[in-house]
Amino acid sequence: MSEPRPPVWPIYRRLLGYAAHYRLFLGAALVGMLIEAGAGAAFIWLMEPLTNRGFVKPEPQMAVLLPLAIVGLFVLRSVATFVTDYGMARTGRSVVRDLREQVLAKYLRLPSTQFDTESTPVMVSRLNFDTEQVTQASSEALKTLVTDSLTIAYLLALMLYMSVKVTLAMLLITPLIGVIVWYVGKRYRRISGGIQDGMGRMAASAEQSLAAQQDVKIHGAQALEISRYSVLANSILGLNMKVETTRAAASGLVQLLAAIALALIVAVATREALAGRLNAGQFISLMTAMMGIIPSLRRITSVQTAIARGVAASERLFAILDAEEEADTGTRSLARARGELVFDNVSLRYRDQPGFALDDISFSARPGTVTAIVGRSGSGKTSLVRLVPRFYEPSSGSITLDGVPLHDYRMADLRRQIALVGQKVMLFDDTVAANIAYGGQASHEAIRAAAEAANAWEFIERLPHGLETPIGENGALLSGGQRQRLAIARAILRDAPVLILDEATAALDNESERLVQDALQRLMPDRTTLVIAHRLSTIEHADQVLVLDHGRLVERGSHAELMAAGGLYAHLHGMQFRERRA
Repeated sequence: MSEPRPPVWPIYRRLLGYAAHYRLFLGAALVGMLIEAGAGAAFIWLMEPLTNRGFVKPEPQMAVLLPLAIVGLFVLRSVATFVTDYGMARTGRSVVRDLREQVLAKYLRLPSTQFDTESTPVMVSRLNFDTEQVTQASSEALKTLVTDSLTIAYLLALMLYMSVKVTLAMLLITPLIGVIVWYVGKRYRRISGGIQDGMGRMAASAEQSLAAQQDVKIHGAQALEISRYSVLANSILGLNMKVETTRAAASGLVQLLAAIALALIVAVATREALAGRLNAGQFISLMTAMMGIIPSLRRITSVQTAIARGVAASERLFAILDAEEEADTGTRSLARARGELVFDNVSLRYRDQPGFALDDISFSARPGTVTAIVGRSGSGKTSLVRLVPRFYEPSSGSITLDGVPLHDYRMADLRRQIALVGQKVMLFDDTVAANIAYGGQASHEAIRAAAEAANAWEFIERLPHGLETPIGENGALLSGGQRQRLAIARAILRDAPVLILDEATAALDNESERLVQDALQRLMPDRTTLVIAHRLSTIEHADQVLVLDHGRLVERGSHAELMAAGGLYAHLHGMQFRERRA
């Protein structure tokens, strides 16, 4: 059973609060709407003198005055329409920009657990698709609501002025139209939530298929991926058709009710004319006003689609903006740590996962030493190092840096003490220099020195523009070894006292691995280094080796001690040695 949705108005009011920051443009747009609707009503009011004094009893001056009045009204209305459209578009687009910036900033402040449960394509869909729906509700739909509501109000006032009885006859139908509008809006909102959820899943499916296109081709799974995507696309098609069916049915019903109202007006107006209380010009004005109200009512009914989608999108965006951020309650500042790390009975359990990822881990890592972390796949190696920069929080136990619990430090100060080089290097669509100096400022000389220390200068100097060469999305124009050396150059330039290497050479060929290992040897001295090692031959000189198995620390010691003990480490080392010989 689905959870009940919160009321529409509080969500829409919060959305309009963003628009209130642009009250200058909103004010200009409101004035434009008042004039636009008023000019339309004034034109209909002209129908009475046009009929009575232009045709029934013609007056010579009316042949000049009435055409000039009509042209003047439409010039005024055109200017007002431009001001309205510009003001509302500027407001709506500004709201979308603000929301996109706030949502992206919020995503970057959320804990890592959020990224475990929500895929990146879905997040991008929030930023692109959901925010685009908001502009429909915050500007275009709002313009239609206000302008058409003003038009209806002006025309009703004009009709009441012409004939109270005829107007009341029309108003008998209005409550029924109001019920239709309410029902349609409720249904639109429910369906729109499903459409936006489906768009996120569809984007995730497409990105997954395209990112893995080589695997898809090699396994001949094109039909499977197309079928998976087709199911999602057809689901969205069905929901969209429900929206269009509802819109079309509601619009048709509104037109039918308007026709009944029109017939009622004709009947009442004829009786009023027979009684001498309604002349030809007034009747024409009433009929024109009625015909002017019908499209406004139809647009107000149809605009419920945009409002419903905007409210549903806003609800999802506000859920992100209201989500709990990473806990950063530390008050202790830290300029530069010595780097002594101590894990004391640390356990970690991921949300909604059975069992512990880490169970009662205790060890210390001193400055200037290398601590290697090894074990089978899924033993908890990466989970352990993720706790140091507080990407995750321990379920129990404590971790201290220089004798102070990690959560006592300010988050930014703590993370400044850490350099991370992983197997999957993240580079940005920018220049080589910008990627090495990422997150800080550095001179050209300092960047070059870091690149030389990382054995990266030998390929950088061959690039078309050296350090100023763009490297493409995630360094697509570089090889794996080159990307890895840029990441090491970044870590060298960062000069952090704690260094985390997460299988930094696992995916490299022998030549690239030799260059990267040589660069790492320059990076490690005088730091507290935690190394997750896939190739055990690379950590034989580590000061201590931690052997994890199913989240528990089962062995600890130097390479020689663990080999002599003949336990799990010796078994893993022997397997790799046999594989290399084979």
